[in-house]
Amino acid sequence: MEKKKSLGQHFLHSKSYLNAVADAAHIKEGETVLEIGPGEGSLTEVLLERGASVLAIEKDSRLISFLQNKFADKNFEIIEGDALELPEDRPLAPWFKDGPQSSYKLIGNIPYYITGALFKKFLTAVHQPSTLVFLIQKEVGERIARSKKESILSLSIKAYGTPKYIKTVPAGAFAPAPKVDSAILAVENISRKNFADAAHEAKFFELIKKGFSQKRKLMKNNLGPDYASVLQKTAIADKARAEDVPLQMWLEISKTN
Repeated sequence: MEKKKSLGQHFLHSKSYLNAVADAAHIKEGETVLEIGPGEGSLTEVLLERGASVLAIEKDSRLISFLQNKFADKNFEIIEGDALELPEDRPLAPWFKDGPQSSYKLIGNIPYYITGALFKKFLTAVHQPSTLVFLIQKEVGERIARSKKESILSLSIKAYGTPKYIKTVPAGAFAPAPKVDSAILAVENISRKNFADAAHEAKFFELIKKGFSQKRKLMKNNLGPDYASVLQKTAIADKARAEDVPLQMWLEISKTN
């Protein structure tokens, strides 16, 4: 099937890399998986082989009947639509037999251009996945899980779970091949345990956006005089930029003001 450039479609068919994605999610028999953008169903097939029940969401209408026929006798259901447009409060509740408390894992070979939006959508949802595994641009994966410098994206992810860079997937493993290599990135142990309450959570994001508002400026200058006394009581260096400040410091500062 001809790939749609507008949807960022780069299908992965290598069995070894598909198994690496399933391994990263620690798929066990009987678990529920939400798969974003199943494409032609190569990853879906691996997930089903491992005993998972798969709920897929696919934006390309041409693939819906194909996938329904391919997995007609499996624990598979598909929704035609955009994952970013699922209901904000409980993205999967309408499709879960056990209601909004059902546990699920989120997996996807996702379009690069909506990487940040998908992380935000599901990590901040009321009904969070327990584990998330995405195929994303290698450079982005390295910035999130390997870089000594932080970013708004890396802090936003670490606030909810533990990111792990699993494996590099070369561009040639995809059809058509993208211009850059990809990475399998897992986020484990997802929860809101770092936040005392909803106000703390909101303040944290307000704070990091302010702290990174002008990247070359010192953190204390970006935050302004309202945080001067708070910063003086912390171990944050006077000359620190936002990218130098670890997650725990941001969490502590966001509790105090």
